Amino acid sequence: MKNLITLIALAAGVAAGIGCSAPQEQAPSEVTEDFGHFHPKGKPPSEHTLAVFEEAREMLPFSDRQDFEEWERGFIARRDDLKIMADAGNVAWDMERYLFLDEPENIDSVHPSMLRISELNNNYGLYEVIPGIYQVRGFDLANVTFVRGETGWIVFDPLTALETARAAKELLDEHVEVLPVVAVIYSHSHGDHFGGVRGLVSLEDVTAGKVEVIAPRAFMDFAVAENIYAGNAMNRRMFFQYGVLLPPGPYGHAGQGLGQNVAAGNMGLIAPTRVVEDAVETFKVDGVEMVFQNTPDTEAPSEMNTYIPSMKTLWMAENLVGSVHNIYTLRGAMVRDALRWSKYINEALWAYGQEAEVMIASHHWPRWGNERIQEVLKANRDIYAHQNNQVLHYANQGVTVNEIHNVYRAPKSLQEGCITRFYHGSQENNARGVINKYMGHWDANPATLVPLSPRDSAPLYVEMMGGSVKIMAKGRELNGDGKYRHAVEILDRLVFAEPNNQPAKDLLADAYEQLGYQQENPGLRNAFLAGAYELRSGIPEGSPPKSSGPDMIQAMSTGLFLDFLGIRMDSTQAEDFEFTINLATPDNGERYLIELSNATLTNIEGYQAEDADLTITINRSDLEQVMMGTKSFMAQIEDGTAQTEGDLGVLEQLASTMVEFDLFFEILPGTKGASAEPDANDFEVEVPVIHE
Repeated sequence: MKNLITLIALAAGVAAGIGCSAPQEQAPSEVTEDFGHFHPKGKPPSEHTLAVFEEAREMLPFSDRQDFEEWERGFIARRDDLKIMADAGNVAWDMERYLFLDEPENIDSVHPSMLRISELNNNYGLYEVIPGIYQVRGFDLANVTFVRGETGWIVFDPLTALETARAAKELLDEHVEVLPVVAVIYSHSHGDHFGGVRGLVSLEDVTAGKVEVIAPRAFMDFAVAENIYAGNAMNRRMFFQYGVLLPPGPYGHAGQGLGQNVAAGNMGLIAPTRVVEDAVETFKVDGVEMVFQNTPDTEAPSEMNTYIPSMKTLWMAENLVGSVHNIYTLRGAMVRDALRWSKYINEALWAYGQEAEVMIASHHWPRWGNERIQEVLKANRDIYAHQNNQVLHYANQGVTVNEIHNVYRAPKSLQEGCITRFYHGSQENNARGVINKYMGHWDANPATLVPLSPRDSAPLYVEMMGGSVKIMAKGRELNGDGKYRHAVEILDRLVFAEPNNQPAKDLLADAYEQLGYQQENPGLRNAFLAGAYELRSGIPEGSPPKSSGPDMIQAMSTGLFLDFLGIRMDSTQAEDFEFTINLATPDNGERYLIELSNATLTNIEGYQAEDADLTITINRSDLEQVMMGTKSFMAQIEDGTAQTEGDLGVLEQLASTMVEFDLFFEILPGTKGASAEPDANDFEVEVPVIHE
């Protein structure tokens, strides 16, 4: 299980007339400084891409500066050093890499609307929201918020990494007031909202009752388990959505919508000492009355909003940020419930939004004034409801999951402004997600019930299209005409049929690159550009993810660990095996019955077989060494840490079926193997699955 931690994925417009400001005035096709493409085969934006940008500038009212004014309001100070170093010696956070975004007039390879959100996200530092509430933004993908209690600071969402959270607190200490952290509130179960907790508090102080840790119901279950079963696949897909290995720059990674990137330090987790179980609970935290609203199955399966009546402040967690969020996330996750999401926002609007004077969240900037708050709440309520209702409206008229992304469009009134633009979720993939939630992947066409795999069908398509020479000629023609999606349609077939045809991969990469430039949505941009990178150079293997640390393993249930063993098992290698194992962990009183039958590994808690082939007794604290891959079962048996009775051979049988998942598995044909280009990303990035 040496790679088990790696395989855990942590998570991890308004009414018509309201506009959004442009990053700055810029000419659509003139660049005053040549940043240079990071890849020798890279191309600049084509005339067709520049035309897309110009159309966007004409359609979007880039005159309103309200978002910029709100982001800048209350600014206190920044760190002198743009880099935050991790305790392990790598760079945990580096805003210097994104300074190019401060010169938007020099950039013509990023959609102007995406450039706008990336320039906004380049504002960073310590901000006063209102007296008694402070935020540090731009130290991670998320914000960390400090609320003044009676005796110390109450922290909302302590970022991804110990080092960035610690740096945020140091900035607060320097410019506001040195006080201890007396409470931590996790708004939800994604890693960028709890992973930095050990940079602010110690487990010893939490255990001693000096610090309260508060979370929504089922937090610990989902913080660990939401993505473990498909964690390796999710992490690999995240290379595309988050552009993990794309070098920052105008032609590469130009921001992530929610923030600029994800911190790469030491991720930890301290279990909550108080869980909000009811739909709504009101209690005091360090003398400050707070109203907690559970909102399960929205942006995360475990999430909650918070209202602070004495400060008239509404904390919307990640249920409402400066973007429409994902209903379906490209890295893969359970599809979210857009209608339920809308209803929880509506509840917040009517329960707290009628009197709130400031609204804050775990990403982006605050909104001030009750009129503004109600406007933003209503717009977000409506966009999530609209996605659900209008997609199903079309579905009930026969529009399928393979068509809806070309049919569904958000209401014009909401797209004339910037409050509900698709900077994180994209309307195309969200639309497909809604149909998938209700009806699954099948489009009701019998031809797609049991389709050929692309590698099997592609040669037939290539043959019927007249071979690679004709396809390449047509692909060049389509690219030249700016019909990049059409070019992709035929070149993708050719690449699957001829995975070693590098000219074909390069031509497909050219189409991907232009499609990437044209995207307003950072996730779509990253996916196209990452695909182009891999087609040109192979899979970049120079930056493997770092482990998430022992806290996540300790938080994993024994049953979850055993379930994952069942996923790792190659059932074709287990056809001839059949056995039962009793597992007992005396230090926590757990007992599990593990059975291998019909090439399937199962487990059940609370049972033991009388005639088990093997019984293993080991403390859960020692079992965690096996779970982390630092010590094998056999080594613990040999040194007496684990006690056994029965046939040890079944362990050897089980071990013989286990597969180590390769994080760098091939997605695009012919890309597996050593990268043809050196790793251009000097920022050491973990690969926690965050948002989706």
